[in-house]
Amino acid sequence: MKKILVIEDDKSVREIIIALLDAENYNVINAENGSIGVEIAQKEIPDLIICDVVMPQLDGLSVLKRLRQNPITMTIPFIFLTGNIDKQDFRLGMELGADDYLTKPFTKNELLAAITSRLEKQFAIKQESQKRLDDLRSSITLSLPHEMRSPVSNILGFSQLLIDESEILEPQAIRDIASGIHNSAERLFKLIQNFLLYAELEVISTDPQRIKSLQNKETKFPTDQFIDLITTKAQKAGREADLQVYLQPCYVKISPSRLSKIIEELIDNAFKFSLKGSAVHITSRFIDNALTLSIMDYGRGMTATQIAQLGAYQQFERKLYEQKGSGLGLIIAKRLVELHGGELNFQSTPGEKTVVQVMLLCRGKGI
Repeated sequence: MKKILVIEDDKSVREIIIALLDAENYNVINAENGSIGVEIAQKEIPDLIICDVVMPQLDGLSVLKRLRQNPITMTIPFIFLTGNIDKQDFRLGMELGADDYLTKPFTKNELLAAITSRLEKQFAIKQESQKRLDDLRSSITLSLPHEMRSPVSNILGFSQLLIDESEILEPQAIRDIASGIHNSAERLFKLIQNFLLYAELEVISTDPQRIKSLQNKETKFPTDQFIDLITTKAQKAGREADLQVYLQPCYVKISPSRLSKIIEELIDNAFKFSLKGSAVHITSRFIDNALTLSIMDYGRGMTATQIAQLGAYQQFERKLYEQKGSGLGLIIAKRLVELHGGELNFQSTPGEKTVVQVMLLCRGKGI
């Protein structure tokens, strides 16, 4: 039985609603004012809340605001009852997260239709959320064992070689082995960090308050930090001569660390999937209060189907190219951009070039 909380100060209206819902086999709980309603909602965690707008002590808008601030009650479907609501109150209710309004007097069919619609929508959301979690678990199960096994095997193999041959190895050989251990450890560390970051972003995506906090950050772009990041990545890939950079300054609405992560993953992919000697262009422009950052490489490219199927822990044509990596970095960049209210788009021609375009909101031009 679905549990429905009715918050209504008018006793006769409250009793009519309770009787209607009882007849439909709903488990009905009720409160005579907003303050009691908030307490019951936080204790009982109903499947849906029906709440009057105008009430003593705590009005319906205040009830909704308090419940939306509590992670436990923030996603409960919420239907307002109102005798006469003005446009401003209606907009405020919707901005706070109201799901529907019913105007008094309402019919039995109108009430039941509104309840059914909201419960069905909530069920569909939960199903989709569960599917995403199941898909993620499946992808992790398939991808992580290989991605972790390879660097761990290298670390174990190289370190065992040092133990067994330490007395006869030349200094250069020791340096080469140590370098192999270090590179494998770096690869494993980045995989773990990306895995943890992706899990964090999935949690943030369900929390409006944390999303709002993300979007309140600001960064001056570009700074020496970002220039150093780009040049270091090029040097590590042996691609300094291939790199072409043109950046317009602006104040972009994202934290420096989050923006660095986006740039790092996109540049890594540009170098990873294009050949040495082919150009990689990195440009940014300030247009219509937005930063448009473009990274273009002349490499493998992707088909329209591959672009449409981009997902966590998915790497295309793995068996053909045997490319190291989980394919997680690209989806992390995309997720970060979307959580900051921006867009990340791909334009690609297989075997020719790929353009990744990031659009983020800006406060204004930099100096």
